[in-house]
Amino acid sequence: MSDTPTELRYTAEHEWVRGPGADGVVRFGITDFAQEALGDIVYVSLPEVGAELRAGEPCGEVESTKSVSDLYAPVSGVVVARNTALDAAPELVNSDPYGDGWMIDVRTGEDAAAALLDAAAYTELTAKG
Repeated sequence: MSDTPTELRYTAEHEWVRGPGADGVVRFGITDFAQEALGDIVYVSLPEVGAELRAGEPCGEVESTKSVSDLYAPVSGVVVARNTALDAAPELVNSDPYGDGWMIDVRTGEDAAAALLDAAAYTELTAKG
């Protein structure tokens, strides 16, 4: 059974979003459900700081022993930080997807949470398969 923290928001593409904070920055990564489906993650490709992201468009890749999957931007904005720890330890996404396995911080001018799924809606989505 995968973990779905109630304080986060989610996309149908299996990304989670925390925030925005007072500075307009959101943090995101892939969900526990996604990392379980992917299996052992061996490589993560993330955009550079300063890159502009558009909600719903691919912004990176997650490679596992099973497949390569696109990472989709859950919000539009500018990358202000990327989790460089994943360069040397991509398995952090498997062991702690909502903590040390975070991927990107984005400064956004929108209410990032408004259009995204809450935990109950995401749990319902994943239950349908």
